[in-house]
Amino acid sequence: MEFQGVTFVGSTVDDRETFDRLPPELQQFLEQANGLVAYYGGLHIRGACVEPTWNSLRVVWNGPDAFHVRYDAVDEADVPFAQDGVGDQWLLRNGKVVRLLAETGDLEETGLSFGEFLTAVEQTPIDTLGLQPLMQFQSDGGRLEPGQLLNVYPPFCTAEAAAGVSLGAVPVVERLAFLADLAAQLPADGQFRVRFVD
Repeated sequence: MEFQGVTFVGSTVDDRETFDRLPPELQQFLEQANGLVAYYGGLHIRGACVEPTWNSLRVVWNGPDAFHVRYDAVDEADVPFAQDGVGDQWLLRNGKVVRLLAETGDLEETGLSFGEFLTAVEQTPIDTLGLQPLMQFQSDGGRLEPGQLLNVYPPFCTAEAAAGVSLGAVPVVERLAFLADLAAQLPADGQFRVRFVD
C-alpha cells in the first residue's frame, strides 16, 4: 500500500497478547507498520503496542474506555482498528469493515474486507475517509500532529453545522471521550438543546 502524508509509523509489535487475537490480514499489516498515521491525520491505523497509548489497539478494544463499553452498537468482538481525522471509527466485524459514526453511535456497513478497505483508501482517500474537514483545517493553516484529532463545533449531527463549523486540533483521548458522551446523550427523536456554562 502507498499511503500519502504519513506522519507516524509505530515501532515493532510489543503487545503480543493483542496481536495474537487479530485477524491474519491485520496481523500481516501490523508486521510491516505497527500502527500508522497517514493523509496528514486523516487515517490512523492502530498498532499492537503498549506505547504510545493513543496508538494502542488494546486501549480501545479491551480497556475501561473500550468502544464496546462506550457504544451500545459495538460488540466486544469488533476490532476498532482505525479512525479518521474527526474520530469516526473503522471496525472489523466478521471479516468486514464497519464504520462507527462516533457522534451518534450509528453503524454503517461497508461490505468491504480489510484489504478492500485499504485499496479504497488508497484509490479514493477523500471520499473513503471523508477528508473534507481536514482539508478545510489545513487550508486555514492547521496541522494535526500524531495523537491528535479534529474537534468539530457544532457537531456535524446538528442542524447548526450546516451553517459551518469551527475546527481545532485536540488530543485523541479528549475527542473520543467527547464523542462517546455526545452519542450517549442523544435522545431517540434526535432533538436536543445545548446550554453553555462558564
